[in-house]
Amino acid sequence: MSDVSAGKEEQTMKPVLSVRDLKVAFNVDKNLKEVVHGVNFDVFPGETVAIVGESGSGKSTTMHAVMNLLPGTGRITDGSVLWQGRELVGIGRRDMETIRGREIGLVPQDPMSNLNPVWSVGFQVEEAIRANGLASNKKDVRARAIEVLEQAGLSDAEKRMKQYPHQFSGGMKQRALIGIGLSAKPDLLIADEPTSALDVTVQRVVLDHLAQLTSELGTAVVFITHDLGLAAERAEKLIVMYQGNIVESGPSREILQHPQHPYTKRLVSAAPSLASRRIGSDAGMPAAPTGTFDVAALADAESRGGKVGEPLIEVENLRKVYKLRKGNFRSEDFVAVEGASFTINRGETLALVGESGSGKSTIAKMVLQLEEPTGGKVTIAGKDTAKLNSRELFDLRRTLQPVFQDPYGSLDPLHNIGNTIMEPLNIHKVGDTASRKRRVHELLDQVSLPRELATRYPNELSGGQRQRVAVARGLALKPDILVLDEAVSALDVLVQAQILDLLAELQRDLGLTYLFITHDLAVVRLIADRVCVMQQGKILEQATTEEVFENPQMEYTKNLLAAIPGASIELGIS
Repeated sequence: MSDVSAGKEEQTMKPVLSVRDLKVAFNVDKNLKEVVHGVNFDVFPGETVAIVGESGSGKSTTMHAVMNLLPGTGRITDGSVLWQGRELVGIGRRDMETIRGREIGLVPQDPMSNLNPVWSVGFQVEEAIRANGLASNKKDVRARAIEVLEQAGLSDAEKRMKQYPHQFSGGMKQRALIGIGLSAKPDLLIADEPTSALDVTVQRVVLDHLAQLTSELGTAVVFITHDLGLAAERAEKLIVMYQGNIVESGPSREILQHPQHPYTKRLVSAAPSLASRRIGSDAGMPAAPTGTFDVAALADAESRGGKVGEPLIEVENLRKVYKLRKGNFRSEDFVAVEGASFTINRGETLALVGESGSGKSTIAKMVLQLEEPTGGKVTIAGKDTAKLNSRELFDLRRTLQPVFQDPYGSLDPLHNIGNTIMEPLNIHKVGDTASRKRRVHELLDQVSLPRELATRYPNELSGGQRQRVAVARGLALKPDILVLDEAVSALDVLVQAQILDLLAELQRDLGLTYLFITHDLAVVRLIADRVCVMQQGKILEQATTEEVFENPQMEYTKNLLAAIPGASIELGIS
């Protein structure tokens, strides 16, 4: 009996995935450019591993190489990938397809672009079930699809099957993708930034649900994430990647509390949740260096110049009602925003926070004049925007610029980066061709992107690079006001830190005014002067950032703060 149990023990200690000396290269201008330089790691049964690092560090490339899903010209040039003792490098396409989905599941990064908009969600789940050979006849496939969506935490799954991706919120789409990834009960699930687009409360629900499902199935999970709080809270093991190399690995809390490698120290010191706690204490306390700037200084009003002027944006009793079609030519009213009022002074940052569907982005669209209010008014620089003619509105757009949430969706895939940034200058006829090109180079410098990217296209850039392009385009006309809708939600901590530093610097130098919409409360602590907390279209609480964080009045605000990943975990630099 003891021999059998010893054998079982030995079996469980064997890794399900063993990667040795893995090298990956891409063909660039007929030359092979190596991007992953001989990485080694193991994943054991039922283990949760987080791979962290900045955009372009090789996190996603490594795991896509494991699944033989490298894009374009990417290929494995050396090394071994053993899956349950079976070599995957050089395996035939047909053989790989039997493993992919059934034995190794994937939750891709962007739910917006990974669900086909022309097919119902149910159809797409059914396709995955058929492809994985989980059921063959129509009735069984449908029953399994409903079960998958229910397991993914979607209530009323049968009704949801008929809906299309645009009718799902970000959290619902992400849960559907998790359901698809887990539908075949794989032994390993690779989750690529599974919650970067979700607000903290939905994120917690999704991650709790994922943890419950994977523990029931005994599934090992590899999180690819830029969120150190999430890594500390959800993963037993942490792998830190930098420029295609693993620079540090081991128990996650141990590494995040006592980082050894200089790069890990930079990551930890740039993590906004850590910075928030530091800022909350004595403002004169020295902050840990991040290699680029001092995160604590960002929220120090004195360091930002403290130049707050007259009211620039005044929102009074704003209301927005949408008509939702119900069939039979009937419709019902959906109140997206109800009685919202706030003022933003020149040179100030106001953050709108709340869960998905709370009305934050709807307010942003009304401020930007992309949606017409049903009631109330928006006044910008003393002018009622409802009374502006088309010429005045065109002039207003020069001073009021957006930076949208989804950099991939808001960048034209047919325009190169230079033309994308130059577009506002062309529309508003600013300068001549030579001066516009100079301005594009200046903007690329400002957002820390190499100038040669001007000739590249959005699909050739990482998520963080695309977001920096979106910020550069927003700054092209030197506006007075930037409306930033989840502008840093998809970025890793170092790029996020650079963008926040850039925004603070521009605010200090140019006196810019920001309306900052986010679900990331840790970031709010760094960047905002005042906060409006929204729930179901209404502003529940409005106060200075310090007051909201130190003494939240509403239960809803307390829940939002408690849901910040890793909020209770003290990170540190040894």
